[in-house]
Amino acid sequence: MQIMKRSLSGTAAFSLVEVTLALGVAAFCLIAVSGLLPTGLKTQQNSIQQTTANNIMSEILGDLRADIRLPPGQASHEGESGFGLHGHWAQVYAPDTLYFTQEGLWQQLNGNPPAGATFRAKVTYLFPPSASTSVAKIIVSWPAQVDPATGVPAGSVETFIAVNR
Repeated sequence: MQIMKRSLSGTAAFSLVEVTLALGVAAFCLIAVSGLLPTGLKTQQNSIQQTTANNIMSEILGDLRADIRLPPGQASHEGESGFGLHGHWAQVYAPDTLYFTQEGLWQQLNGNPPAGATFRAKVTYLFPPSASTSVAKIIVSWPAQVDPATGVPAGSVETFIAVNR
């Protein structure tokens, strides 16, 4: 009986140099991908804040559209559904400032930013209240502690609305 001996020269395998090069290429790719993660997370956070600010602006626009000029003697039925802006545009030329949480929930009308405020909405009335059409400029900015008139906020959205009154 003859025993076969395997020849070592015929065995296929990777050399240590090839394995080292492959690990180096893989490590370089992983470092490049991990370098993109902070940028991706920041972009995602900015996108969420932009979406929330647009939702806040949409709610304010709806509230202003619902605030019609009432005949003398009639009271508003706005109640708790709005932001307390009913008729305010007809009485004061000063801007209204509203504060909202990270989730877009209204916190308070005017005054200093509450502790949990993330967004600041500033509603400025441009045409006099006696006009048949009122125009308002709305700026929603974040963080709430930075006033866009005096500082540079991290982000903001702005729009105008014309409402027949």
